[in-house]
Amino acid sequence: MEEWGFGRRAVRANGEEGSGNLGQVKTESKERALGSRAPQFVKASRALHLSWQVGVFLVGLAIVTAGVLMLALPGPGWLVIFTGLAVWATEFVWAQIVLRWTRRKVSEAAKRALDPRVRRRNMTITAVGAAVAAVLVGVYLARYGLAMPWEVAG
Repeated sequence: MEEWGFGRRAVRANGEEGSGNLGQVKTESKERALGSRAPQFVKASRALHLSWQVGVFLVGLAIVTAGVLMLALPGPGWLVIFTGLAVWATEFVWAQIVLRWTRRKVSEAAKRALDPRVRRRNMTITAVGAAVAAVLVGVYLARYGLAMPWEVAG
């Protein structure tokens, strides 16, 4: 039975209240339970656990910021952003939920991309686009030759 909970109260999927265990959520699926993955000695002290969470958040923020910068600069931006999200997911339930949703969507997109009908459609669109680009390049070369656009006069 699924159980959602934060703090000391939890609500089961059937609407009954139960006692939660500080944000830990049990799931029926093969996925790991939601909640902090900090070591037990860290969880034992509230101040230490809060410090741990701040540290995890700052490290994840630095990684995500680097990933966002890599979207405009050279580098694997999305890969780095998802790595930062994975760092956050070691401690924060919201990041675990976002990461699970992202994994599910990527898996669905990969399945769709491997569908033979979709592959044929994509190959047809690519071939038509390449043919149009070749015709445009041919028209340009026929009209102006190998002159660069900024060197063409009238």
